Amino acid sequence: MSTAAVEKMGPTITLDNMNPCVKKMEYAVRGPLVIRATEIEKEIQRGVSKPFKDVIKANIGDAHAMGQAPVVFLRQVLGLVVNPDGLNDPLIPTDAKERAQVILDGCKGQSAGSYSDSVGIEIIRRHVAEYIQNRDGGVPSNWEDIVLCAGASEGIRAVMKLLFNPTGSSKKPGIMIPIPQYPLYSATVAEFNMAQMGYFLDEENNWALDLNEIQKTLDQGIADGVEPRAIVVINPGNPTGNVLSKQNLEDVIRFAHKNKLFLFADEVYQDNVYAEGSEFHSFKKMVHEMGEPYSKMELASFMSCSKGYMGECGIRGGYAELCNLDPEVNAMLNKSISAKLCPTVVGQACMDVVVNPPVKGEPSYDSFMAQKTGTLQSLAERAKLVADTFNSIDGFTCQTVQGAMYAFPRLHLPEKAIAKAKEVGQAPDVFYAFQLLENTGICIIPGSGFGQRPGTYHFRTTILPQKPALISMLDRLKGFHVKFMEEYS
Repeated sequence: MSTAAVEKMGPTITLDNMNPCVKKMEYAVRGPLVIRATEIEKEIQRGVSKPFKDVIKANIGDAHAMGQAPVVFLRQVLGLVVNPDGLNDPLIPTDAKERAQVILDGCKGQSAGSYSDSVGIEIIRRHVAEYIQNRDGGVPSNWEDIVLCAGASEGIRAVMKLLFNPTGSSKKPGIMIPIPQYPLYSATVAEFNMAQMGYFLDEENNWALDLNEIQKTLDQGIADGVEPRAIVVINPGNPTGNVLSKQNLEDVIRFAHKNKLFLFADEVYQDNVYAEGSEFHSFKKMVHEMGEPYSKMELASFMSCSKGYMGECGIRGGYAELCNLDPEVNAMLNKSISAKLCPTVVGQACMDVVVNPPVKGEPSYDSFMAQKTGTLQSLAERAKLVADTFNSIDGFTCQTVQGAMYAFPRLHLPEKAIAKAKEVGQAPDVFYAFQLLENTGICIIPGSGFGQRPGTYHFRTTILPQKPALISMLDRLKGFHVKFMEEYS
């Protein structure tokens, strides 16, 4: 074929003929601001002069990237799973060796390099079920309802995929998601060509669920010709940092049951509860306490080793507990999961240590508990510091950071700043975020990437930088904000 003919052919996949659902997807947490932050880092490395010495990526809940130390016991077990030669090392505690050996015994060929069953290693699934049962005060959990996954995200996507029927109903399936929400949900809904039905959280009531808003969203979706199929609840909340009350959970359970909605319970921050009076309640326990018919509802709950006190984001470990699925649908889910062969075995091993930590009397218990408790106490201090700092700055209001790893302060922007943003073709919170990045090196995510009430402006920042770095970050931010407000007042 001639060169001219090859050039005339052009690419097979173009923006015009590619999957439009992929084009529609957005994921603000790793969007244009983060790309620019990475470019600035490279500019600093090349010696380009900036009014700051480094970039602070407060855009994502990556604990270890922000200086949190790995949990020693967890890493000891993972090290032994990857390199069993260490089982003979007298310096490694026996409880770490015992856990590693149990995991290796569950691996084919006693090697983490072998495939596992698609839904995960059986002994780890059994340990997860025991953990859930203990967490929920004895509420039964069946290990066969447990699916291990490469982080909670993959489990959420795998289950959500079941809800789209491109050849069935003429109506688009609708997924109810909280606003603000974690962009995984809006991106997945778009990718699977479903309809997003956003229900607003009540900011003035510390981002609680508002049943009237949920009902309004359902009614509007039905009026728009959407078929509501599922409702997502994130507790503790991302990006809002709220922790839902038992009453909130009961309300949404009754709502989901009444409207025959599949319930997605994103509970990956269940260890991250800080505020006095706040307490994590699992949906699994709540439906059990409410009794029939609620205890027979379809429910998928998700957990991860990326958050909590562990922060093992890169290892990609998680689980889903799938309650009351139709057995035939469950078989189809397993078939779908099997096409991905299996989640990473190291990630499965990490999840095993999370649900099966040292117990009192074992050699690693005291040091493990000291590290876990210390990490969570430090996060609680930083959660309060962040919220208090924002509330001390004119032009901000911030709800109490009750849990999770983020604050979602509200920006009260002057009209002149809003007009300037419009002039440069940006949303006002996006304009603010880019100005903050260019002037201070702080990368946050504007509220428009998560969803927010029209006419309000927010951003999400993590509370994860270690305290000295966090204080420095907040000082930089305050200095910028004061100048920004003066310029645009």
